[in-house]
Amino acid sequence: MEFVAIVALLALLQYLYFATLVGQARGKYGVNGPAVTGHPVFERYFRVQMNTLELLIVLLPGLWLFAYYVRPTWAALLGAVYLVGRFVYLRSYVTDPAQRGMGFGLSLLPIFVLLLGALIASFAILTLAACAPKEDSSARGDPWEIFWRSVKVEPAPRPDFLE
Repeated sequence: MEFVAIVALLALLQYLYFATLVGQARGKYGVNGPAVTGHPVFERYFRVQMNTLELLIVLLPGLWLFAYYVRPTWAALLGAVYLVGRFVYLRSYVTDPAQRGMGFGLSLLPIFVLLLGALIASFAILTLAACAPKEDSSARGDPWEIFWRSVKVEPAPRPDFLE
């Protein structure tokens, strides 16, 4: 889970970095607060920051839920793709907003995978827990282990460095 925590913290630091870029653009292009319109390049920086904030609200819970219900390593990797996507989005949107598609896709796709994966896994575990005999104490514990016990397949052991 440490990798997930690192990715979550990097996403927050990235947002703060984008906010700093907005502040710099205010000074460079003469857009005094509280105005949020003015020079087109300032507006692009501002939109990147706001779009990032809008996605963070969905990314962070999705990241942690996916890590819990599926795998922390996969969650961290998907979060890393999101981070790269946001930087691609920043560069392309500020340069030419019409070219922001790749950065947007690299940001949004990991979020969809995180949310959908966590939703499917949580429903699967809920269903398995409901079907487990009440006296079966093995139905409690790590959701991933519950899943593997239910399908009667021996999971590959998790490497210690990924825990």
